[in-house]
Parts: sequence; C-alpha cells; structure tokens
Amino acid sequence: MDKYLSTYTNKIDAKGRVSVPLPFRTNLAKENFEGVFCYPSLDRPAIDAGGARLLKHIDNLLQHVGPFADDFEDLQGAVYGSSITLNIDGDGRIVLPDELKAHAGISDRVSFVGLGQSFQIWEPEAYLRQAEEGRQKLRDFKSRQSKLANAAGGSTGARE
Repeated sequence: MDKYLSTYTNKIDAKGRVSVPLPFRTNLAKENFEGVFCYPSLDRPAIDAGGARLLKHIDNLLQHVGPFADDFEDLQGAVYGSSITLNIDGDGRIVLPDELKAHAGISDRVSFVGLGQSFQIWEPEAYLRQAEEGRQKLRDFKSRQSKLANAAGGSTGARE
C-alpha cells in the first residue's frame, strides 16, 4: 500500500490556491478519492488531511465507541462537523478555507507533511519547530530502548 511520505513546501498563489504534491495526489487517486478530506487537527496547529484511508480510519475509531455511547454524536460532530472535502483543480491545486488557515496559522506558504496513511498541512516555520521536537522525542525513545536492551543483555538492533 502506498504511503504519504516526505515533506513538501509550496506557495499559496494570489488566488489562494496551493499545489498538492504530485505523490500525494497520486495516492489520493489510488484510493479512488476525489479531493482532499481535511479537518483541524485536534492537538496541533495543523490541518489533518487525506483520502479514503483516513476516512476509513476515523470510521473504525468511531465504530469502537459505538452509536449508543453517550459521547458518540459529540465525537462525530467534532470530526465531521469541522471537516471539508476540498476539490483538486485540473492543475492539482486546492483552496484552503480561511477557518483552516487560521487554525494552522497559514498565510502564504504551506508544508505538506506525510504521515503514512494520511498527511498534515502546516505553516512551514511551525512545522520545522514541531519536526525538531519530534526528532528529539525519537532520540529520547531510542536512548530509552538502548538502555532497556543493555540492561536485559540484548541489543535493539539499531545503530547505537
């Protein structure tokens, strides 16, 4: 299965359009999804985005809650009520609504960040800060794993 990989930074043009990276458009097409499904990230200044796989993932999470749970409709509304499917024009561009741009602090450029089964859209400088935090968390995790493996007399298999 194809994944959304890498980071691409593109300018928003004078008409408010931004090009979706070709590899991301290719994945959306392989998912038989027209457009880009988007909603404000719940815990980051970013826009969560994707296609059919992301929608299926959300549906599966909601199914685990169950339609008779007290919070089911609140959870549905939190995701679907703030989401939109953006059309991709013939040149591979989308127009981000003002509400989504405001949530992510986006003005004239965006970074499309691959997350495997989905992607996020960020203000580029904010993403650079987030990426550094993520790399530090990964280094900390690697260090903890190495210490655990050494204490157990084994190896993590990763470069130390």
